[in-house]
Parts: sequence; structure tokens; C-alpha cells
Amino acid sequence: MGWQMTDKAKLDVRLGVNIDHVATIRNARGGEHPDPVRAAVLAAEAGADGITAHLREDRRHISDTDIERLSAEINLPLNLEMAATEEMLNIALRHKPHAVCIVPEKRQEVTTEGGLDVAAEHKVLAPIVDRLAGAGCRVSLFIDPDPVQVAVSKALGAAVVELHTGAYCEAHAAGNETQKAGELERLIASAAMAHQAGLEVHAGHGLCFATVQPVAAIEGMRELNIGHFMIGEAIFEGLEHVIRKMRNLIDTSSAESLNLQSSQLTSSQLKSVEL
Repeated sequence: MGWQMTDKAKLDVRLGVNIDHVATIRNARGGEHPDPVRAAVLAAEAGADGITAHLREDRRHISDTDIERLSAEINLPLNLEMAATEEMLNIALRHKPHAVCIVPEKRQEVTTEGGLDVAAEHKVLAPIVDRLAGAGCRVSLFIDPDPVQVAVSKALGAAVVELHTGAYCEAHAAGNETQKAGELERLIASAAMAHQAGLEVHAGHGLCFATVQPVAAIEGMRELNIGHFMIGEAIFEGLEHVIRKMRNLIDTSSAESLNLQSSQLTSSQLKSVEL
């Protein structure tokens, strides 16, 4: 079955701007500058649909004060990324952001290295998902593009899955077109399964100008969360310009930007997820 994309699907893809690494630069020297909240305000003016911030257990970039200010001072929906710990759960319940994305976290990692293993962690995740949803937060699980992870995310009661695009982006950076096509196919298949299961589909990690359009063009994709690349490019081009450029690439993404060989799915991949 060919993978189809409508004009409506293209227009519905939201851009969430992750401001973590504005805080990384601030924290490298200490003090108040650059201010992540100011970056969030500029992102809104440039066309962002939401703001993402990851409050890590070691507070290496975003701080508790940043989350307090973002909750109080921005008009866009806040997507709080957090580990599945009691401390972070209590912080999320206190602020009640629009969305909470639960992510894996290791203190020694430089950045998030993969998706949650929700199948292995379901007993830990279930009560956290329930409490966040009960507080009115839209709960997302950050997972690798894998059918088992999609099925368990649905069973846990999450409203959203965010597909980890790291392997796809790494293949692009390495110039490995075969691997890149395979990783894109995994994203397409997982998005289809999630969409059919009634989950909203988001994606992110490592996306840049050169990799964003094929992901934005996936049918059922509703949001892309992008940070590190845009904050880096902002040094050279300015944050508002970079966000507008990314916004334009997402809005103009088309079915032609997909590798047609990677957009063919077997009937088994498209069957509804049975829970």
C-alpha cells in the first residue's frame, strides 16, 4: 500500500522549539544570560507552536526557576520533558504544563541516547502516566520507532508517542543512504501503527534543515520538537530567522521529499495494533 499524505496533514504539523541549550550556554558561565525565557518569547514571535524544556535531574541546563518562569510568562503551550521519577512527577503536578513528555535519562549521557523501553518499564510508568493524565497534562512517551513500544504506549494510556529520530539523523550525517532509508521506513511504519491505535504522533531528536522534511511529510505526524540544531544555527543566522526557516520547511514538506521506496508498507505493518 502506498503511503499517502494530504495537504491538511502537512499544515497540521506543529513546531515545538526546545530551548534547553540556551540554558546550556548560560550555565557555562553562570549568571542570567542568555535567558531561555526570552528565547521562548522570540520563538513564539517567529512562528513556533509550542516550547519544549527538559528539566534533567542534574539540572545541567534548564533550572527549576526556568520552569516556573516559562509556566508563568509564555503564552504558548509548554511541553515539559522529564524522567520517570517521583521528584519530577511532583514538579510536573505542581506546574501542570500543557504536556509532559517522559524521556529516558542517564546522568553520564551527553544527550538522550534513545527512546524509553516502555515494555520493560511499564510498571514504573503506569502510575506516573495515570497521575499526570489525571492532573490534566497531555502525556507523551518518547520511544524508538518500534511496534512493541507503540503497542505498550497505547496500553499505558498515553495520549501521544514521540518517535526518536536520532538513528535516522545519524545515518544522514554519516552519508549512509541505505541505513537512512531504513530508519525512515521504521518511522513511517511506527507512525502508521500509532495513528491507527489512536495515538497522536510526534517526533524529534537531531532534526536539522536537511532531515526535517521527510519526517514532517509522514502521514499522521502532528508535531516536531527541535532544539539543539536551531540554537546552534542561531549563532550564525539569528534565532528568529532559523525558526522561520524551519517553520517554512515543515509547512512546505511534500510527499516528493520522501524516498518512494521507503514509503511502501506491507499489509502486516499497517494492521491495527491489538491491545
